[in-house]
Amino acid sequence: MTDTFQFKLKATDGKARRGEISMPRGTIRTPAFMPVGTGGTVKAMYMDQVRDLGADIILGNTYHLMLRPGAERVARLGGLHHFARWDGPILTDSGGFQVMSLSALRKITEHGVTFQSHIDGSRHEMSPERSIEIQGLLGSDIQMQLDECVRLPASESEIERAMEMSLRWAERCRVAFGDQPGKAMFGIVQGGDIPKLRERSAGGLTALDLKGYAVGGLAVGEPQEVMLDMLDVTCPALPVEKPRYLMGVGTPDDILKSVGRGIDMFDCVMPTRAGRHGLAFTRHGKINLKNARHAEDHRPLDEESSCPAARDYSRAYLHHLVRSNEILGMMLITWNNLSYYQDLMSGIRGAIEAQTFEAFSAETQERWARGDIPPLG
Repeated sequence: MTDTFQFKLKATDGKARRGEISMPRGTIRTPAFMPVGTGGTVKAMYMDQVRDLGADIILGNTYHLMLRPGAERVARLGGLHHFARWDGPILTDSGGFQVMSLSALRKITEHGVTFQSHIDGSRHEMSPERSIEIQGLLGSDIQMQLDECVRLPASESEIERAMEMSLRWAERCRVAFGDQPGKAMFGIVQGGDIPKLRERSAGGLTALDLKGYAVGGLAVGEPQEVMLDMLDVTCPALPVEKPRYLMGVGTPDDILKSVGRGIDMFDCVMPTRAGRHGLAFTRHGKINLKNARHAEDHRPLDEESSCPAARDYSRAYLHHLVRSNEILGMMLITWNNLSYYQDLMSGIRGAIEAQTFEAFSAETQERWARGDIPPLG
């Protein structure tokens, strides 16, 4: 524990980094996967379960929480940690991506964004200063700058305009955030799929001397090779001694390849969303429990897992729950999926420490590629 925000690199293996972020509310072991708690809850999970799986930090969403129940209300109720019963660190995103993807009739100016709620059509304004204010009311430990996220493909002029706007907004967010020793504000590198713009964005943010840096705009439908090419450009342009966060990513394959390029932190709705739709992630690969082949399969998802959802329930039972649309099925498969993701991150950290990350990554990707699910015997 520490009274300040500190990042320490403990080991490297090639470009892969094993580190620790120390904050007043706890230590975040990196590379880290942050379960997404969009509206103050990791869907279909108890917070105790999330903590017991090994998650050091969760993510909350500024856009959703400002609309419902409202940031001021959360503050009156003791802040998001108390409200949701999570005593570890919380990272809140700025809401910029959700404004782009969910809200209707949005208008972007130098001042900020005005938009209509996707819930009830009410009008709202989000400036860089208001985004930081909301995140402060929520009480999050790591706060993200407000940025403009452009959906690809887009013209170079449009990507450049949004990137430059995001840089100016980053400076305003830094001023609004001020000096909070136990907390951190991260900047967000933008620049679409154009290497020179990514480098320019990274350079401009580095000059602000922020406590961490995120790579944004790479989970908006572009092919994986574009994402990896942009990481190859961006990561070397960021300070070695600061944590790097790839926003909204992703699959186990995405995570392994991004860690290999120097990324430290990840978040994605994939494991929880897939769990609600009957898709399980295991060390054997993906298992679609809607498939009739599992109707009489007495085996668990993974008999070697430490997670009860993976170890103690048969695939036949999970198949039945999914086909019957039972809530328990969504809960159990989500539990399994988040367990797999935390086990994956633990394996990555151990492999970096042992200087075997390349072999670990190759073996994991190969197993997933062949769908290494033992036959029913």
